[in-house]
Amino acid sequence: MKMKHLFGATAIAMVLAAPGAFAQEATVIGVSIPAATHGWAGGMNFHAQEAIDRLEATYEELDFVLATASDPAKQVNDIEDMMATRNIDALVVLPFESEPLTAPVKRVKDAGKWVTVIDRGLSEDGIEDLYVAGDNPGFGRVAGEFFVDQMPDGGKIVVLRGIPTTIDNERVEGFQQAIEGSGIEILGMEHGNWNRDDAFTVMQDFLSKYPEIDAVWASDDDMAIGVLAAVKEAGRMDDMWVLGGAGMKEMIKRVADGDQYVKANVTYPPSMSATAIEITALNFVSNAPVSGKFVIGSVLITQDNAEKFYFPDSPF
Repeated sequence: MKMKHLFGATAIAMVLAAPGAFAQEATVIGVSIPAATHGWAGGMNFHAQEAIDRLEATYEELDFVLATASDPAKQVNDIEDMMATRNIDALVVLPFESEPLTAPVKRVKDAGKWVTVIDRGLSEDGIEDLYVAGDNPGFGRVAGEFFVDQMPDGGKIVVLRGIPTTIDNERVEGFQQAIEGSGIEILGMEHGNWNRDDAFTVMQDFLSKYPEIDAVWASDDDMAIGVLAAVKEAGRMDDMWVLGGAGMKEMIKRVADGDQYVKANVTYPPSMSATAIEITALNFVSNAPVSGKFVIGSVLITQDNAEKFYFPDSPF
């Protein structure tokens, strides 16, 4: 997988594997992430906890406090509690939503703490010290290019967006730019919130509105599952195909098996949570420069390469 990074992965591993190297006084790192409300978030939680366990076992001088939230208000409270009761030295945060988390995270930064933002971004630029994410414009672009390839004569599609966030905007903009001038018409675009139940409801609405739909960009594998369920219930499976994203193992298996309704996928690894936590730890246990951006590229998964991306023992 192609990555833009600030330092070599080998260097990270060497520093993180050396207990006591560059030891400092005890440091508390707060980690605030959304709860496992859908598959990708479940994988992200799994990898975050695994990274915390590994780092705490390696470094006596590091202490972590992890909180998960099922809505923005709970996440704001969690962060404020970390500051008030644990006096955290750093915050690693994946915002549940961009807008409501911007001011609380800015207060952490203004208090002189290190801030790492994962994935969804804040609505104000320049707050975080480190940003770790997938290539969201690329995620949308790769998906759009696949649609253009599959629909050379154009066609009618519907689009399901995620939770209102900066990354959702970037994905949609990348997708729209990729299909511009192709003859592909977006009939409707609604937020499915990266949730299969919400996506099921949105797709039911689309199916009742539009008698002709050639394909669906679900933009997420959980939403794709909800979309497929709605399409099957409506008896319109042979009318359209669906593209999700993020590499859920069940969906990759369908791609590998040549499923006519699930022809491809686009990568967006939930393990980026572990990457963000590990790089943040480097700031306190080494002299490595870790500020800036760490961006993980998006790859198109087809039947030809699906085997490389299928991990049956993965939580996602």
